[in-house]
Formats: sequence, C-alpha cells, structure tokens
Amino acid sequence: MPIAPKFATLKPGRLFLGGEWQESVSGATSPDVNPATGAKLVDVAKADRADIDRAVAAARKAFDEGPWRKKMSASDRGKALLKIAEGIRKRADELAELESLDKGKPIREAKGQVWLTAECFEYYAGWCTKLGGETIPVSGNFLNYTLREPVGVVAAIVPWNFALLIAAWKVAPALAAGNTVILKPASETPLSALALGEIAHEAGLPPGVLNVITGPGSSVGMALVEHAGVDKVSFTGSTEVGKAIQRAAAATVKRVTLELGGKSPNIVLADADLEAAVKGAQLGIFFNQGEVCSAGSRILVEEKVHDEFVARFADAAQKLAAGQGDPLDPNTRLGSQVSEGQLKSILAYCEKGKAEGAKLVAGGERSKIAGFENGAFLKPTIFDDVSPDHTIAREEIFGPVAAVIRGNDVDDVVEKANRTIYGLASAIWTRDVKKAHAIARRLRAGTVWINCYNVFDAASPFGGFKQSGFGRDLGAAALEGFTEVKSVWVDLSPYTP
Repeated sequence: MPIAPKFATLKPGRLFLGGEWQESVSGATSPDVNPATGAKLVDVAKADRADIDRAVAAARKAFDEGPWRKKMSASDRGKALLKIAEGIRKRADELAELESLDKGKPIREAKGQVWLTAECFEYYAGWCTKLGGETIPVSGNFLNYTLREPVGVVAAIVPWNFALLIAAWKVAPALAAGNTVILKPASETPLSALALGEIAHEAGLPPGVLNVITGPGSSVGMALVEHAGVDKVSFTGSTEVGKAIQRAAAATVKRVTLELGGKSPNIVLADADLEAAVKGAQLGIFFNQGEVCSAGSRILVEEKVHDEFVARFADAAQKLAAGQGDPLDPNTRLGSQVSEGQLKSILAYCEKGKAEGAKLVAGGERSKIAGFENGAFLKPTIFDDVSPDHTIAREEIFGPVAAVIRGNDVDDVVEKANRTIYGLASAIWTRDVKKAHAIARRLRAGTVWINCYNVFDAASPFGGFKQSGFGRDLGAAALEGFTEVKSVWVDLSPYTP
C-alpha cells in the first residue's frame, strides 16, 4: 500500500496574488493527481485571463509603486532572499513530499532538489549588492557611466519535471535584480510553487513582489506572454511551446529567455572507464525517470567497447528496475512518470523504435507494482543498434529510454553527436584529458560534462544552443536576462555664465 505523507498538508488550491490567497474569478478548479497512484490529491484553482489581469496589476503596482525597488536597499533584498532560503530549509520535508506526490519522483531525489532550491536563493542573495554598472572612458569632456536596472514584471513559466528547483532558477535571480515576478507552474505540479509563494510572503516580501497563478499553459501561460503589462518571459519547456512563446512575445517586443528541449549525446570512447561510464549513462537517462531536458538520451559508443558497454548497461537497468516502487519510500530508486498521458507517449516511442529496426535490450513496457496498479510506471528502457535517423534518436521522448548508437571512431562519434536540432547538453567519457578538451570544443551544446553527468551548481550557467533555446539560467549569466543597461552621459565642459 502507498505510504502516507508525514509532513505535507494538502489544502484546496488558491491563487497567490498581491500577498493574499485568492479564489479564481470564475471559481473554476481542476484536479491535481498523484501519478504514482492515479488518485486525486487536491483541487487547484484554474485561472483565466481575468486572473492574469489581477496578477499583472499586483506585480506592476509592486514594481512601480512598492518598496521592493524604490525603498528597499540591495542589501535588504539580499536579506529577504536569505529568509526565503531559510524558510525552504525549515519546510524541506514538506516540500520534498509535495514534489514526490505531485510528480511521482523518489523522495530521496526530491529532498536533494529542495536543498538545491535553498542554495539557489542563497547564491542570488549574494548578488543583490553586486549588480553595479561601470565607468567608461569615452571621448570628449564627458563622464559616462552605466546603470544596471531591473527589467520590470517577469513571467516565470516553469515545467513539471523539477517544479520547485526550476522555479528557483528563475525567481531568485529575477528578485535579486529588483524585478517583481508572476510564477506560473505546470498544471501537473502546482503544489510546491504555491508553497514557495507562502514561504516568500512569510519571509517578508512586500505584496505583489511574488505572485503564483495556476492553470493550463495553453491559456494561462500564453495570456501572460501576450499581456502588455509583462516585460519579460523566462520559460523552460518544450521547443514547440518555446517557438509559440517567441512568436507571441514579438507583438509587444518582450524580453524572452528560453530553455527548451534536448536530445543530448553521451559519448563513450574506447579508452573510457566503462564502469564509470555505465553509472554515468544510468544517471544521464534514468534520473528523474528520464524526464530531464538535458537527459543523455543518445549514447554514442565507440565500436571497440560497444558490446561490453551495452551488456553492462542492460544489466544495470535490470537492477534499477528492481528498485522501482512507492515514490515516498526512501529505498525507491525509480518513481513514476508524471502522468498516464506521458507514459502512453513514451510507450508509443518504444513501439516506433521496434518498428524502425532498433533492438530492445531492456524494458520497453509498463511496470507492474503491487499496490500501484493505476500508477504511471515504466521499466528503464534501452535500445541498441539505433540509427541516427531513427525517430527515437531524433525526437525528445522525455522518459527513461536510451538509444545506443555505434561510432566507428572519434570523428564519427562527434559528427553523430552534433547531428541534431538540439544543443542543450553533452558528455564525454575518456581517460585522455587532451582528447576530452578537444572534443568539448567541437560539441555544439551549452553544457559539456567530462567523466560525469547531470552536475549542476547555482554559480554555473545552464542553457542551450540551436533549438534548445537561448539565454541562460543560473550563474551571473542569468542576471543579464533580468536587467537592462542604461548609459548616463554628463557634460563636464567648463561652466560659462
């Protein structure tokens, strides 16, 4: 039987606007479902355009008239972000359970992600007092200096795979720069975002500085993008939705940053430590049930070690499958997919892989777990003998499905790695440090991991090349997307009465 949550309290969902919990204008709600059991968790407010108007008005007033930008010093803003981090740490067990219940991810992973969320707010708290301009030595008798100012009202639209953590990636730097924020979580995972709004309010953020609005992305998310009162959109999600956002934002010339899909290559060379490479491949594609934008879904293996690698990798997948179960069980290593619909989509890709001639060596079917008959569980899946032209090698599956592709040599492997519309992440496994650095320069991806995978830090920028988007989350680079640069000129010519 499913383990009962110990810390999370599920309350009927409302919108968090202007520092207050409010019902939607229409009173409409939608059910939030636990994907591991198929049971409803709670009803969540379903916003519409009238609610978007209220959210934008609250954020606009807080930016234009409130103390956040006009009266509070940069140091005070930093202290507020530190209090948010403190609140996250105090409620870490509750937040982890909310993430696990909402997403179906193992509680052990959810706990780690909550701590990373707190670290993100702590990191950007330090930036509040360091966002300065510069003095420029221009020609003529002038003083020229720049100011770095907040862009205004920010719409942060986040996905369901790392609901709380990616919210922090956007909210923390936006607040550090002095903006006000409207956070729109995915329909599948609204609970931790609503809790974050409450934590921020308790930490002393002025009303309207952080607002949380829930509802379908196709209506609520796009209404935010189209709204004239929103100055900046920061979005993480699919490439197709990102394209639609970019088109819609063009009408009001909004600032936009997009972190989109990926089909990341994980390269295993003949001189790699195969034991480490197998562990890295497992982390790269099975972590978070494969629902990771940077997942190492294409594993390109040099011919000399291909057979041994695949045998070891398949064995590792079988062992991981034995650790699949209740996401709230601390011993569970693999949870459920985010929804029944997502599971069916992944299974359809598995069928397409078999139909196109790829060899299924592990998984490829629904997991049957006692007590979780209605859960969206999938066995970790590996296809071998995949061609770069196969659908499962080209399209983002967003599930625990690895496509193993042979490579004749280093040049062949690198060419196949870059043969994609995406460019979010990549990895290289080799004992040759010179070779690793040389290949890293050749890969068209925003992140290159060498002898590791899925390593992140709040201080290091993350984002993509090509159709994986533009702009960066995390690090100092993220702050550039939440600020405007103003040039100020002062005439220093001698005064003539």
